[in-house]
Amino acid sequence: MPSPETNPAPSPNTARLGVWLVGARGAISTCAFYGLEGLSQGLIEPIGLATTKAPLDDLPFASFDSIVLGGHEISARGLSASAAELVRHRVLRAELIAATSAEAAAYDARVRPGILDGPDVGLADLLPESARRGALAPREQLAVLGEDLDEFRRREEVDRLVVVYLASTEAWREPAPFWNDLAAFDEALDAGQAVPASSLYAYAAFQAGAAFVNFTPNVGASLPAVAEFAYERGLPHCGNDGKTGETLLKTTLAPMFAARALRVHAWQGYNMLGNRDGEVLSDPARAVQKKKNKDEVLRELLGTEVHSHVGIDYVPSLHDWKTAMDYVHFEGFLGAMMSLQFTWTGSDSALAAPLVLDLVRLADLALARGEAGSMKQTACFFKSPLSGGTHDFLAQVRELHRYAERVRRQH
Repeated sequence: MPSPETNPAPSPNTARLGVWLVGARGAISTCAFYGLEGLSQGLIEPIGLATTKAPLDDLPFASFDSIVLGGHEISARGLSASAAELVRHRVLRAELIAATSAEAAAYDARVRPGILDGPDVGLADLLPESARRGALAPREQLAVLGEDLDEFRRREEVDRLVVVYLASTEAWREPAPFWNDLAAFDEALDAGQAVPASSLYAYAAFQAGAAFVNFTPNVGASLPAVAEFAYERGLPHCGNDGKTGETLLKTTLAPMFAARALRVHAWQGYNMLGNRDGEVLSDPARAVQKKKNKDEVLRELLGTEVHSHVGIDYVPSLHDWKTAMDYVHFEGFLGAMMSLQFTWTGSDSALAAPLVLDLVRLADLALARGEAGSMKQTACFFKSPLSGGTHDFLAQVRELHRYAERVRRQH
């Protein structure tokens, strides 16, 4: 067998790829759309996209200009309003918006009304059709979601389909026993029992033969019954909760303390963010899973004795920008007590959008290769990966690179 250095690159991927964004006019989806168009037309550089850099860039990924986007949205706000807001707050450039106006109009026309999670009913800017769909029984909701995906696949003549879940954080729910078994889950659906919207979207994606990416802290395909359905159908999926900022730093720095045998006594984190994500997370019931995901990485990497805390506050004037301030109190040789303090400020959507595009390409590659089940090679993209074995970011990246080498050897 030839060495990795002499392996020929896999043959290019020439398929037309359909990507369905749930939360299609939100800030992340808006940045993903304009970023994709900018990349396709050579208007921007692929900064932040790991799949365009060695050792991943020679894998048979879908080309950016082969990807067509559609999606579901529950808000009445149009794409142009979301884009204008991101221009005002220095995330998107007006020139890019102007250069891609025709493509934006076509994308906006492909967006369909989504379904609501139960607690979303009181939101002020809902599409009336989304409220109607939200009142349907679960099997009826799955039917309308499936019809939208099938129509998109036929109309756009796509060869494969990836569904990416980018909707707002759901309120925490007590796990139900039927979540753990596919047969019981199907019986619950038939009986009209409530299921988190994120899991209905995942189930609908698998019914449609699509790969599924959950970029949110919502349960999605992490329910054992839904994961079983994906495996039964031979389909790949990944998640949960995109790792873009503070947790990215935690999972990079915490292994350093462990490797140097420095004893971390406390790791305090405080987050301020604006936009819809921040507004939604101001509801304690919705912040539960997000805080858990940000906190548990430290306990896995540093041990349960570390005192840790994560605070999240909504600051409307920050808009799409977020700031995280962390204080690490640690003990060194001879009992000397020391500290590390850092502040991270970034655009939430500009950090997330390239990860979404990377995950789309990785999920499509897994789909084309016939891989089934959770994609452990994507663990480095998530705060709470469904599989992968560790929260150590560099170890996760090495697993992604090992996966890339396996793909090369098998082509």
